[in-house]
Amino acid sequence: MKTSSMDTRHLRILIEKKIKHTYLEKHIQKPVIDEEKLILLTAVIKNTTLSATQKEHYIITTMLVQIALDTHDLVPEVNYPDENAEVKLPKQLNVLAGDYFSGLYYLLLSEIEDFDLIHKLASAIKEINEYKMKLYYKEADSFQDYIDLIKEVESLLIRYVGEYVNDSIVSSITYNWLITNKLIHERNKFGKYGFSSLLAEWINNSSSTDDSILDIVESIINTNLIQLDEMLLQLPLQHQTLKEHINSSLHELLLKKTSIVEEG
Repeated sequence: MKTSSMDTRHLRILIEKKIKHTYLEKHIQKPVIDEEKLILLTAVIKNTTLSATQKEHYIITTMLVQIALDTHDLVPEVNYPDENAEVKLPKQLNVLAGDYFSGLYYLLLSEIEDFDLIHKLASAIKEINEYKMKLYYKEADSFQDYIDLIKEVESLLIRYVGEYVNDSIVSSITYNWLITNKLIHERNKFGKYGFSSLLAEWINNSSSTDDSILDIVESIINTNLIQLDEMLLQLPLQHQTLKEHINSSLHELLLKKTSIVEEG
């Protein structure tokens, strides 16, 4: 698959080197580098007037923030008093690992002395955690509200960076694409396995049925795809690779849906 002129494979290797920690790797799940977010972030940064070194630092730093947030999410919501050390240790290490990755991004930003970006990322982290608390305390009044909260959590970090470098076009696509991609994956997962953690989280705490929620998901996906198509048409030439990537990904995802329907 083609990526931008700033090779995301190279960036991924640099990020993996930064987050490598032998002891943590023995005891907790390997941190996930979100490929879609890395591609979108690279598209946001690559056409700026920043130096090549700054571009790398900004991308790696922001992805470290994302990894730290994702790692903290791996900590279970419930702790049981009778848990033994073998159960408690991975939980404790996930918390520490998230803090460790957070420390790495502060270190990187201090090296380039970009205090404005530090402030921007800190604001994004604060807001993302506020949205996560709303999800945790089930403050969404409807399924659409629930999806909107997830949309904010998924896209806010990259949108803040886009705002910082004055790239509103890719930021808008980020807002739409990340949630659309996630919903299509979850819908396909439900079609294949009869279960989706994202959908189950809502269904288990509401009076909604599987069929009614799937109908709403389908409607949201279709609306988002129309909007996304219009956004992609407006993308300037320098973002051609991003446009090709999203179109290619959509083609693969929709093919998977077709094969799941045929298997069913």
